Amino acid sequence: MVFAGGNSAGSGVAASEAFGFAGQVVRGRWFMVFACFLIMSASGATYIFSIYSQDIKSSLGYDQQTLNTLSFFKDLGANVGILSGLINEVTPPWVVLSLGSAMNLFGYLMIYLAITGRLARPAAWQMCVYICVGANSQSFTNTGALVTCVKNFPDSRGIVLGLLKGFVGLSGAIFTQLYLAFYGHDSKSLVLLVAWLPAAISIFFVHTIRIMEVVKKAAKENTKPFYCFLYISLALAAYLMVLIIVQQKRVTFSHSEYSVSAAVVIFLLFLPLGVVVKEELRLWRQKKEALSNPPPMSITVEKPPMAATIELPPPPLPQQQPEPTPRSPEKPNSPHVSRIARAFKAPNRGEDYTILQALVSLDMIILFFATICGVGGTLTAIDNMGQIGQSLGYPARSVNTFVSLISIWNYMGRVASGFLSEILLARYKFPRPLMLSIVLLLSCVGHLLIAFGTPGSLYFSSVIIGFCFGAQWPLLFAIISEIFGLKYYSTLYNFGGVASPIGLYILNVKVAGYLYDLEAAKQNHGVKESTCIGTHCFKLAFLIIAAVTVAGTLVSLILVWRTWNFYQSDIYSKFRADTADTAEEEKAGTSLVAKKEDRPSDEKNKVGDDDK
Repeated sequence: MVFAGGNSAGSGVAASEAFGFAGQVVRGRWFMVFACFLIMSASGATYIFSIYSQDIKSSLGYDQQTLNTLSFFKDLGANVGILSGLINEVTPPWVVLSLGSAMNLFGYLMIYLAITGRLARPAAWQMCVYICVGANSQSFTNTGALVTCVKNFPDSRGIVLGLLKGFVGLSGAIFTQLYLAFYGHDSKSLVLLVAWLPAAISIFFVHTIRIMEVVKKAAKENTKPFYCFLYISLALAAYLMVLIIVQQKRVTFSHSEYSVSAAVVIFLLFLPLGVVVKEELRLWRQKKEALSNPPPMSITVEKPPMAATIELPPPPLPQQQPEPTPRSPEKPNSPHVSRIARAFKAPNRGEDYTILQALVSLDMIILFFATICGVGGTLTAIDNMGQIGQSLGYPARSVNTFVSLISIWNYMGRVASGFLSEILLARYKFPRPLMLSIVLLLSCVGHLLIAFGTPGSLYFSSVIIGFCFGAQWPLLFAIISEIFGLKYYSTLYNFGGVASPIGLYILNVKVAGYLYDLEAAKQNHGVKESTCIGTHCFKLAFLIIAAVTVAGTLVSLILVWRTWNFYQSDIYSKFRADTADTAEEEKAGTSLVAKKEDRPSDEKNKVGDDDK
């Protein structure tokens, strides 16, 4: 009976420890990172607009300029997140995530009902409102999940931004595989999937995402799990790439084959949970060892010296008070003027700017203009990829391939710029703005390939455009956080994204859409026709876009010059603990005592006096 009771007690302790460990996993910072991965992998619906844009165009009878206007409002909603940033400044992240889920469900569900005829045909402005509201949920998701994760890992922000933005880049290919498994080739149902899936994931993890206390650790210990996450995400990207190639070679896949491929995608998405459990298990064991083997404590009693003389400092000499200077009657408002001047005077780079100081900063203006040119051009290519492929004579199946290629290389650009810029900055003090300039210059190659439309060039341009578009975002947001600080990062992060819809409106609606409709009218002898065939349909537009991107590259070099000395310093030292310091903290219970015992008696007395 005693033996049985011992077994019962042992099993109870084991169950209690298992529940305790499970609670630690769910409450831990690494599980929060995993939840952010899943949320971000379902928040890139705006990048697959070209798959269902033809359904909107045909079912609602839009011309190309109207469709591009709709695309502009999509990107306006996705990138103008000032409201979500301000809300996140005064509320916990779960409020922002909940609002984003409701907006996502409403916006995309209304679009689905409109294109399937279940809703009376809405006016163009109503569709613009629906897609703007639905896409604006992406900014709420980014603010609630991504900004929170960056604040929890401030010394690894480049890596964090690269990984999380990388999962957003993969979301286009992930959505494509899931909708093929759920709905077949019904691209209208893709809009329904976009409506409910991101909202469901955000609501499920809504209380997991929260601000945690920053723990100073050695750089290697802080980044090791992120490299494990990177390897898993690379495996996911490689698998999606293989799927794209196989599906391109074969005419059709059966429903069961699509289901199996989607199941593997879901498995790879949940594989980072194994890294989370492994990391939390290591922390759990460290805590148990610390409780079971506390550091030895030794107390040494020191006798005070027999004769101690206390020397009092001499009394301070009386100081003559300076006579007050009379206030000049010519400047009665000088205190108010100085207060305003202090409000606009920016602190040193790397310190916490106020929102007003950051917005009027020359660094922000330069960064904003470069982003308008760079992101606006690449996003114009992405949103028009369906019409570009159609004008150059590619089949519809190839258009889906282009979208998936852009999604994969969008991911590669985000991860590469995040990790590579972090490594180059840590080892060689290579400034992030210089890497941004290189990415902008590379994207001009993709624009020129589209402009000249040589056979097969669209495959290469899809890779270049996707990579460069993805690479710009982690660089942009990391630069903002490094120059202007993290105190108001929620708002400044979203302000940086405002440049995207501005560039998209100018380059997509006013340049690409307008010139496309002109070429279509010429081709059809003045008859209003929404379809244009031939290389001339987008040639002039993308030559203009390439020139604008070169201008943005030159302007970004000014920021490189202005911030060069700043990036040559150790900008993350206040967030990071050195390895030697970490080891000393672990041995604090023994090393201090050992040092006291090894000192001569007179030094011991001094230590005793100091301790008192």
